[in-house]
Amino acid sequence: MQTFTYERVRTPAEAAAAAARTPGAKFLAGGTNLLDLMKLEIETPAHIIDVGKVGLDKIEPTPAGGLRIGALVTNTDLADHRTVRRDYGLLSRALLAGASGQLRNKATTAGNLLQRTRCPYFYDTNQRCNKREPGSGCAAIAGYSRQLGIIGTSDACIATHPSDMAVAMRALDAEVETVKANGTTRTIPLAQFYRLPGQTPHLETTLEKNELITAVLLPPPVGGVHIYQKVRDRSSYAFALVSVGAILQQDGSGRIAVGGVAPRPWRVETAEKLLPAGAKAFTAQLLQGARPTKENAYKLALVENTVAAVLNEGKH
Repeated sequence: MQTFTYERVRTPAEAAAAAARTPGAKFLAGGTNLLDLMKLEIETPAHIIDVGKVGLDKIEPTPAGGLRIGALVTNTDLADHRTVRRDYGLLSRALLAGASGQLRNKATTAGNLLQRTRCPYFYDTNQRCNKREPGSGCAAIAGYSRQLGIIGTSDACIATHPSDMAVAMRALDAEVETVKANGTTRTIPLAQFYRLPGQTPHLETTLEKNELITAVLLPPPVGGVHIYQKVRDRSSYAFALVSVGAILQQDGSGRIAVGGVAPRPWRVETAEKLLPAGAKAFTAQLLQGARPTKENAYKLALVENTVAAVLNEGKH
C-alpha cells in the first residue's frame, strides 16, 4: 500500500470541498472495497477523506411517501429496517443475498453503489485492463470470461457491476442525491447514474469530480410481489452469475432488473411490456444486442430460466 495523508470531516459539504482542494483524494466510508484495492495498489489515493462522521446514517420518510436512505446507512441496518422489509422487500432480499454478515455490518449504501468490478483481470495488475489503466487493453475479452458481461459491454471492457443492492434499487426506480464541491446539490435517477464502458470504461458513473453521494431516494412503494433470485457458484459469499430482482403485479405486469450480465444493473422498461407473454418473449427483448463470449454464452439461457422461475414464484 502506498503512503497517503488523512483527514476526518464533519459535514458532506466539507467533504466535497476537501476533495476539491486536495488532488488525488478519495472518500472513505466503510472501506470494504476501497481498502482492499489500496492494498493491491489498484487504487492509490494521495489523500483519504473520512466521511464516517458526517451524519448521513438515517432512514427517513420523504414528503412524497417514499424513503430517504442516508449514504452511510449500513447494509445490515437497511436490510433490517421495518419499513424496508414491509414496503421494499426486494431491497431487503437483495442486500441479504450479498457478501457476509460482517461485511454488511460495515458496507454503506453509497459504497455499495460505487463498488468496483470483481473482474479477475481488473484485480490482477499483471494483466491489461482499461478500467485500471486506460488505453492498455482488455485481457478479459480473449481470456477467461465465464463470469463476465454479455450486454452493454464494448471492445474496451466486458466487466460486470457486482452490486446486488443496485439491482433492487434499479427496479425500485431509486434516485441518487449528491453534493458538489461548491455546495450545490442534485438528484440523479439510478437509470442515468452508471455509464456504459464504450471506450472509457474507467469512467463508471456520471458523478462529477469530487461529488459526494449523500443519500438514495426511493419513491412511494408500489406493492406487488417482491422477489430477488441470485444464481451463483456457491450458496453464500459469491457474486452473481445472474441475478433477477422483480416486482410483480397480479395482472401480469411488473418490473425486472437483472444483475451479473452488464456493467450496470440491466433493466429495459420496454421489455417489461412483454412480461405477460412469458419469460422467453421478455428475455429476447431484454437481451437484444447481447454480445456474449464463447465462455459466457450460457448466461443467455440462464437469464431466461431465472426469469421464468421468478415469474412462476410470483404466481404462488
